[in-house]
Amino acid sequence: MTDTVQTPTDTQAAGTQPTGAQPSDTQRASDARAAAVPARDSAGSTVSHEEFVYVSPEDPRVEPLIRELAAEYDHRYGDLFGEPASAELYRYPAENFLPPIGAFALLMRDGIAVAGGAFKRFDQHTTEFKRIWVSSQQRRQGLAKRVLAELEDESRRRGFTRAYLTTGPRQPEAVRLYLGTGWTPLFDPRETAEQIGIYGFAKSLTAEDLDAREIQARYDAERAEFLPELQADAAGESSSADAAGTTDPANAADATD
Repeated sequence: MTDTVQTPTDTQAAGTQPTGAQPSDTQRASDARAAAVPARDSAGSTVSHEEFVYVSPEDPRVEPLIRELAAEYDHRYGDLFGEPASAELYRYPAENFLPPIGAFALLMRDGIAVAGGAFKRFDQHTTEFKRIWVSSQQRRQGLAKRVLAELEDESRRRGFTRAYLTTGPRQPEAVRLYLGTGWTPLFDPRETAEQIGIYGFAKSLTAEDLDAREIQARYDAERAEFLPELQADAAGESSSADAAGTTDPANAADATD
């Protein structure tokens, strides 16, 4: 799921450092990288300082992100995937999100984490974005778009040329975000959420046209694995809602930026 909240279903990639990654890029990614940006809070007051910092997933500053994502996942998806949806947050070892194969970025506002996101290596040329989050107290300020742009930039600095991500069927606001920021859908947008199940997106990080053939194949395989279960669950929920005359409030929840 993505806070956009990243989806609880994804594939783990392993392998070597991407072609083109330079030691200087890796070192840069392992350090806190300040980017002081004038900003305003929800009341319109000037904020004194903002910066992106790169941290370990085990850094204490990550805790608010994990806590809010876990609550968001479980609220929207429950145990739709055969286990609590928040289990996805603990599926990968911390080193998957550390240089040279990964990154974990937090947007700090006056020393407090207000947004963040991460990526891990998907294949030799591609990063997979995960953990995209905006604090529930700081939404509607364009922060999700800034996190996406930062992860794209950091992927380029590491020598990657493409990015990939997925989100779930109960996050229409996340789908709108990715469609509105230049990501190419790997699904048929004419289909319903129940038909799509897992929404996949890819993006070229260079001036070259996107070549998503390998990404598409892996996305299709992942989607095929989970789609029957998701459709069966959706059919069951629809029947229950019809009988009760209600709809699932999670589908209307708006957690994006």
